[in-house]
Amino acid sequence: MSTSQDYGYSDTSEGRVFTVSGQDWDALTDQLAEVAEERVVVNMGPQHPSTHGVLRLILELEGETVTEARCGIGYLHTGIEKNMEFRTWVQGVTFCTRMDYLSPLFNEAAYVLSVERLLGIEDQIPEKAQVMRVLLMELNRISSHLVAIATGGMEIGALTVMTIGFRERELVLDLFELITGLRMNHAFIRPGGVAQDLPPGALEEIRGFITLMRKRLPEYADLCNANPIFKARLEEVGVLDLEGCLALGITGPVLRSTGYPWDLRKTQPYCGYETYDFDVQTWDTADSYGRFRIRLAEMWESLKIVEQCADRLAKLEGAPVMVADKKIAWPSQLAIGADGMGNSLDHIKHIMGESMEALIHHFKLVTEGFRVPAGQAYVPIEGPRGELGAHVVSDGGTRPYRVHFRDPSFTNLQATSVMSEGGMVADVIVAIASIDPVMGGVDR
Repeated sequence: MSTSQDYGYSDTSEGRVFTVSGQDWDALTDQLAEVAEERVVVNMGPQHPSTHGVLRLILELEGETVTEARCGIGYLHTGIEKNMEFRTWVQGVTFCTRMDYLSPLFNEAAYVLSVERLLGIEDQIPEKAQVMRVLLMELNRISSHLVAIATGGMEIGALTVMTIGFRERELVLDLFELITGLRMNHAFIRPGGVAQDLPPGALEEIRGFITLMRKRLPEYADLCNANPIFKARLEEVGVLDLEGCLALGITGPVLRSTGYPWDLRKTQPYCGYETYDFDVQTWDTADSYGRFRIRLAEMWESLKIVEQCADRLAKLEGAPVMVADKKIAWPSQLAIGADGMGNSLDHIKHIMGESMEALIHHFKLVTEGFRVPAGQAYVPIEGPRGELGAHVVSDGGTRPYRVHFRDPSFTNLQATSVMSEGGMVADVIVAIASIDPVMGGVDR
């Protein structure tokens, strides 16, 4: 048929292919009209702003209905896990903190807890270091949930939710900068403790943040909780029941939206979480709306934990924040100089001028690193998106033999097809937002 020849039409094993090259468009549409139940394959991403990073979604559509949805990952692959094999145990923290870039302190904690288990020093970590870890992780949980809610709101046109979400997140990042020196990628939680003590005035700033957030968080509820447009876009969208979550290994708010109260801070406590007063938040609708409500409620619980941490830290003034064993503790006695930059002159004077043995040991510890007994350990923690665990293997050397992370974003993305197929194209955006994936963790 001449028309088919003009347009390069052919039958292939993949189905009918039409190659359009500038002729009359009506002739092509006439042929398409003859094809019953024509389905179109659409690529959403990897540059799409609603895919939460460089995620590619391959959608097969029949009209506006999604008949098949698949994930294409790997566009942000950084080789972090492999790179860690070529760095010392302490230097590994600077790599893994960059995985899930919205929850860097959780990445550090999971890795460090596994290393400490291999070292056999879990019971030697100073109390103040453990409290500071919990403080930072719960602040990080708040900042991560704020981004989840903000970007999810932006994608369905609720721009005010986006602007106030990032407004509050800036307050958390300011606290991170005050405590760790950096807003992201902190490398602050280290084997044996944390890098340094709280700076002067930090507790006052933390208490001020708690007070302000308790005034600001109700705005999200006022804007969204009973908003008929918001609820219409989220209710009964991206549904995944408990059986589906368990079959796919889904954790975090997606699992708890089914009503199942699984939270590792309660079920498998670490860093002393069993000593804090907070509640596990659940919902019973197993949909996107329930996941939004859970994240909102979890921020209130995190504020409760942060306040308890502040109270404990006030009683631990001057307490150590690094394990006593000088063969592991690094950096040792770090203090900021009088000019607010660099290490204190007193510490440099001690290492460089008073003790040759201290100088040699410091040099070896920094350049070569400490040795970790051969073995393997896996420690899971409750990240903002679910179970985040580090499987660390040592051959007895100064570098990891292998490090592999169980990142919740990677596992939870399995739910994409189940949540999206049978729904509308617009509902794919909502379903993905409710999973809250971060490609830095997926493509580590």
